[in-house]
Amino acid sequence: MDRFLRNLTIFAGFMVPVLSVPAAEPTDNEQITHNTAELGNQIQKLRSGPARSPEQQDLLADAEIFHKGVLWALRYEPKLEPADVAIVKKALQRGLARTEMLAAGKQSWGERKGKLVRGYVSAVDGSVQPYGVIVPRGYDPAKPIRLDVVLHGSSKPVGLSELRFMNRFDEGDGPSPNAPEANHIELHPLGRVENCYRWSGETDVFEAIEAVCRQYKIDRDRIVLRGMSMGASGTWHLGLKHPDRFVAIGPYCGYVDTFEFSRTPLANFVKVGPLPAHQEQALHMLDSIDYAANAGVVPAIACMGEKDVFFQAHVLMGKAMEKEGLKMVNLISPGTGHVIDPKTFAEQMRQIGEYANKGLDHAPKHIRFVTWTLKYADCHWLRVLGLEEHYRRAELEASIAEDGSVDMKEPKNITRFALLPPVLQGPKPKLRVGGADIALPANIKKAVIGRQDGKWVCLGELDITPLPGKRPGLQGPIDDAFTAPFLCVRGTGKAWNPKVQAWSEANLKRFEYEWHRYFRGDVRVKDDTAVTDADIRQFNLILFGDPGSNSLMKRVMPKLPVQWTAEELKVGAERYAAAEHAPSFIQPNPLADGKYVVINSGHTFHEKELALLNYLLFPRLGDWAVMKVGDKIPANPSQPLDEEVIRAGFFDERWLPAK
Repeated sequence: MDRFLRNLTIFAGFMVPVLSVPAAEPTDNEQITHNTAELGNQIQKLRSGPARSPEQQDLLADAEIFHKGVLWALRYEPKLEPADVAIVKKALQRGLARTEMLAAGKQSWGERKGKLVRGYVSAVDGSVQPYGVIVPRGYDPAKPIRLDVVLHGSSKPVGLSELRFMNRFDEGDGPSPNAPEANHIELHPLGRVENCYRWSGETDVFEAIEAVCRQYKIDRDRIVLRGMSMGASGTWHLGLKHPDRFVAIGPYCGYVDTFEFSRTPLANFVKVGPLPAHQEQALHMLDSIDYAANAGVVPAIACMGEKDVFFQAHVLMGKAMEKEGLKMVNLISPGTGHVIDPKTFAEQMRQIGEYANKGLDHAPKHIRFVTWTLKYADCHWLRVLGLEEHYRRAELEASIAEDGSVDMKEPKNITRFALLPPVLQGPKPKLRVGGADIALPANIKKAVIGRQDGKWVCLGELDITPLPGKRPGLQGPIDDAFTAPFLCVRGTGKAWNPKVQAWSEANLKRFEYEWHRYFRGDVRVKDDTAVTDADIRQFNLILFGDPGSNSLMKRVMPKLPVQWTAEELKVGAERYAAAEHAPSFIQPNPLADGKYVVINSGHTFHEKELALLNYLLFPRLGDWAVMKVGDKIPANPSQPLDEEVIRAGFFDERWLPAK
């Protein structure tokens, strides 16, 4: 089928493309147009029914993913080849078949063995997201089963991304003659297509795990993480930063850092560096090589082809582990390039199986945990609660003695931490930190330990102890706000400065476009006058405008460490003319505990990076930036904004501008 010319019309609450195609193919045109509208109508009817449980919402998502995939394909594909048209038509037929079954109170795919495609509703943006699942022939819903989370490789984001991904797993909803003989279920998350499982792609992996756990009886102590290429990089990234979530990890040919990987001698690669100081700091949040010590917690069985162009990545990780006193398991496939060798893969799976058979030990007697940010703060019975400085190496190392007492070495770059069950249980818990005994209340459950007057003391129970400053879940940078449920809020009042207001409105439009195209969902947007107290409690608020135009911004700005009037913007000791300068920054929301407020920013990387290479998706602004606003407003949100970053950086651990 030749080029689709799109005019959009509203049908049953959905944007439905009206297609114009050559006269030689009217049947495809009519069928796709009709079935797209019909599927949207059926989904709308099912949505308007009674309130649904999460499990029931998953079943509706199992049908809606086909409709969503078609809409993205028709919007972003400039040309559909005959094979693409077949995929679109198949998706519509499959979606209609599932909605018909749901309308009749039935569904057959939940009982299917073998390959199938399923979906869930993401809390981040309310979008439906697909995942593939492979259920073994011998799966018994009464018995907990191992789960292997398998991350896919790099796939350039295009309109057909969802449909092509889903087509790999969609073999119908009836019985399958090809169900594998295996001892585990395989989960294949989409990860929002192409971001190396960072940002909302990271959230997608864990949301997909929860969706599978709702639909199948999963043994949470036997969850394996593995993948190839970008999937291997995601395995290093998620496995080493969440070392208590997986029983073993299996990266096969994956990069582990930004700088060295960007120097790979490939024509399409973009060399990274040198970077501004705040951007180099932020790489410590992303580069998994900095978390190599955590392979002492989660077993890593890596593989690499002997002639792989990315061979150096595992060499670097091996050296990093050696510095930590660890020996990296790296199975090298002789004579192979960037492919999975069946023999090497079989050995990797055999070794992974040895750990999976034992299951996860939630109370290891010894833990050494390294992090660089409070975003990655948990390791079994340890939780880091405060740092001296973000994006500098922090380390906790502790052991449990035979009598149940805990002995911890002097923490490094850490101001607060918690000890969680099952340690310190009983009427007389004992703890030593840096060689000093710490007095603990009897029967304390989750002890918060912090520095006071140069000494470590117990600050109380975790659930009731105030944690001022940066803390897990509220540590920045700006891009972190979009890994959890968020709501964009546009101002409806009179702006202080028309130039800044025009820039802010264009900024929101750019974010809506980039999120839709590259993160595969719709941004929630409300006028400031429509935001409810429930919204404030539920979402990270992303406020666009200025305190004159946005009433919510007017409420929060007096409680934030950035001063902004109609005449002047002040960040720290620096002052800027408000007529042509605006702030972009993140802070804890003073109106809602545990939530962020972001001023005038979506993601700090943009289409240039999103459309190019996934390793380029690192923070560009840190926690804050001062933007100089130009006069030109692009006609298309995909065009760059007329803006200049004057200064950018991080707030300190108290969420204040660094002196």
